[in-house]
Amino acid sequence: MSYRLGVDVGGTFTDLLLFDEQSSAFWRHKTPSTPHDSSEGILTGVDAICAAAGITPADVRLFLHGTTVATNAVLEGKGARVGLVVTQGYRQMMQIARSFVPGGLAGWIVWPKPTPLAALEDTVEIAGRMDARGNEVRPVDDADIRAALETLKAQGVEALTISLMNAYLNGAHELRVAELAAEILPGVPVSLSHVVLPEMQEYERTLTTVANAAVRPIVGRYVRNLRDKLRGAGMAGRLSLLRSDGGLMSSEKSEEHPVSLLMSGPAGGVTGAIWVGKNAGLKNILTLDVGGTSTDVALIENLAARRVRTTEVGHLSVRASALDVKTVGAGGGSIAYVPELTKALRVGPQSAGAVPGPVAYGKGGTLPTVTDANVVLGYLPESLLGGTFTLDREGAKRAVQTIADALGIDLFAAARGIIDIVNENMFGALRMISVQQGYDPRDFALMGFGGAGPLHVNAVARLMGSWPAVSPVSPGVLCALGDATTRMRTETARSFSRLAGETSLDALIAILEDMSVQTRRELAEEGVAEDEVTVTFEVDVRYAGQAFEVPMEVTLDDLRANGIAWLTGRFDTEHKRLFTFNMDSDHEIVNLRAVAMGVAPDLPAAALPQGDGDPAQAKLRDHELWMDGQMRPAVIYARDRLEAGDVIPGPAIVIEMDSTTLIESGCVATVDAVGNILITLA
Repeated sequence: MSYRLGVDVGGTFTDLLLFDEQSSAFWRHKTPSTPHDSSEGILTGVDAICAAAGITPADVRLFLHGTTVATNAVLEGKGARVGLVVTQGYRQMMQIARSFVPGGLAGWIVWPKPTPLAALEDTVEIAGRMDARGNEVRPVDDADIRAALETLKAQGVEALTISLMNAYLNGAHELRVAELAAEILPGVPVSLSHVVLPEMQEYERTLTTVANAAVRPIVGRYVRNLRDKLRGAGMAGRLSLLRSDGGLMSSEKSEEHPVSLLMSGPAGGVTGAIWVGKNAGLKNILTLDVGGTSTDVALIENLAARRVRTTEVGHLSVRASALDVKTVGAGGGSIAYVPELTKALRVGPQSAGAVPGPVAYGKGGTLPTVTDANVVLGYLPESLLGGTFTLDREGAKRAVQTIADALGIDLFAAARGIIDIVNENMFGALRMISVQQGYDPRDFALMGFGGAGPLHVNAVARLMGSWPAVSPVSPGVLCALGDATTRMRTETARSFSRLAGETSLDALIAILEDMSVQTRRELAEEGVAEDEVTVTFEVDVRYAGQAFEVPMEVTLDDLRANGIAWLTGRFDTEHKRLFTFNMDSDHEIVNLRAVAMGVAPDLPAAALPQGDGDPAQAKLRDHELWMDGQMRPAVIYARDRLEAGDVIPGPAIVIEMDSTTLIESGCVATVDAVGNILITLA
């Protein structure tokens, strides 16, 4: 027997999903997260889920993990103290940055710049210079380098970044500095810009490499600690971490390149949604991943997630491939409050988190949250996690009553107001990744997952006009399912910077083939068989004079058959779709990228027994809930008793171990062949 174990650590719960690769059977488990040391919650969950499956950790072949360790280090400002070595004359590079001011029409009158991850006092210059073609103009001086590194050693830096002018074309000078750093700063992790991001644009290359250095010590300690504990528990299988772009990387490589993990957590849900979409026959999907602290949304077109070339975490925006995920502070633990000044109800972004959590959890929480409002309205029955977790409904009522009193309205109206506001917040995030990107949300299904996603997916689908609203199998652990069903991935990039009219097709293909060899070799080093590797290519194109480019996916066969004119023609079509116009300027080929991927695991979904359309066998009890301004009769169903083809009229609630699905009045749900609940307007 061969097993894959997906583990996703969230702010409130740690989700685990164990998959039998032979039989497609799976087991799921949720355990409270342990923010002080995530590995404790993981080990607790591993023991529990292996016991449930009747196996030992030694039977797990692949341990696949999405983590927010790097994300939290950036958001909380807990990155390492970074020393930065730059070329003479460029010491203020991080402080000058880009002249981009966020906000509508750059509408901030006063905007404090974020503090750079590498301070000016920890930035040193060295002599030596490469030109724009990678030729040495001035050699580096060892004595000069030693003096600069001794300065950083005296400052007490914990990580080192080396980012020299034009190093993306020739990294020889950076390598020499690294050799001396190993001697002068032993034990300090070193990040080289020509390795982390071999692309032009000095600021972006430096910022990305500094971010990599800032999180390296924290991620390294976490990964080594987790690996040691898993080995101590008897798990000998391979440990891989989920990258921001939805692929996997070995735990050893993640220690060297943690900037690729900044959006690791949300990526699991998107890859899980793609797996569900394949089995449910859905190609275009908007995802709604609602956790305890935040909601992540993404767009999937033709079963491929949109990717972006920048990863954004808080104020930090680095040049690293990531799935196009937007996050808002709207989750089950989001706190509702009424400011004294405006007397207008607000929800989030502050969260009650895992501790103390919502009042209904009975862990000492006192502030009303979205979860409490769902309990008051009857959308969440009194027990969760298969009856192991009992909710305090009276406590939730007392908490929400404080909102009702502050607004001068009744209890149920206040609770519904909390739900309506959090739904609008989710709606706003979904518009950002659909309407604002040129997509019509009515062409997409809306898939809700995470612990609270299926509670809100029906209402948000109404706002979006996106049908069906989908509650997938095991929605509460879908991120862990995504971790378990994705594949190894690596990429490399090179700057090209030539006008299309002056580019030789043979020269372009030769570089892409060389990059293909490099990425294949990297996956081979991570244990992927040569015949399981596929390589795809991206070419960044822009109109000459533009400051941004559009990535175009290409194949070598298409390039050989159709030439560069075909590439620029495709760019014109995509530019017109994105921006509604084209230009008469020459085309410029800016960057080249090769992406190597291992084989996707063939893990089919288990089929449900066929029913007659009547879900009577799954009915648990009659129920009452507040909807459309009044109490309405409803029915509660057990999801594990539903059969394929069952039709459930709203209002109704479907409960399971890891989540609760709400079907609103005026809607009807159908269970598909593999157990997904598809909700449409009646």
